[in-house]
Amino acid sequence: MTHTTIPTPFRRLLRAETRKLFDTRSGKIMTAVLVALTLASIVGRGLSSGPRLDVLATTAGIGFGTLLPVLGILSVTGEWSHRTVLTTFALEPRRRRVLVAKCLPPLIAAVVASLFAMLVAVPVTAVVAGVQDVPAVWDADPLALLGWAVTGVLVVAQGLAMGMLLLNAPAAIVICLAAPMVWSAVGRSGPTGSFLVEWFDLNTTTDPLMDGALTGGEATRLAVSVLLWIVLPMAAGVLRVVRKEVH
Repeated sequence: MTHTTIPTPFRRLLRAETRKLFDTRSGKIMTAVLVALTLASIVGRGLSSGPRLDVLATTAGIGFGTLLPVLGILSVTGEWSHRTVLTTFALEPRRRRVLVAKCLPPLIAAVVASLFAMLVAVPVTAVVAGVQDVPAVWDADPLALLGWAVTGVLVVAQGLAMGMLLLNAPAAIVICLAAPMVWSAVGRSGPTGSFLVEWFDLNTTTDPLMDGALTGGEATRLAVSVLLWIVLPMAAGVLRVVRKEVH
């Protein structure tokens, strides 16, 4: 008599991985800090720069660029550091499905965080305009706001790729957080450094995207940096996880 294994429904797998990410102490702390930092940065920028909706909404990107990649890294490295990945892969041997379920929550969180920042920016703009007795500037380029939100997703994807490739949270976090400083130094080193930054620094190539004015050449440079920092590391990371012995 043959026994067939009933596959775990993906929605159940996704629900479990979402709980693992946000129900942990580190996940709860990261979420609380992210919410507090979003509120503080938007209110602070409003009081200092005035009631401009587009400026206030995108101000939260400073915190997002630091914390959201870390959330992505922790989602794919946490079980390896806690040695619970053996149980996960025993319950669902198809590792690629597990990786997809691990990657989706942080990517969705990046979209939700952008929407939250925009929702917070609207009342803050109105309140600051009333407090300072100046007219509010509600004009906001939809393409720029969309590009800003997409950039947040790309930054999280970079964290996921580094975490999956290294399977070591501290190393991946250091690389993601130190990369902008390293590229800044490279850009100041001369013409060759400036050329490298224009093509390979994800922070630089996403600037036109956030401005809502992405041209053909800029889109090509963005694609090259995404290939370097997201596609290739993630492909190598998936291959590593699929083949890695679990003890």
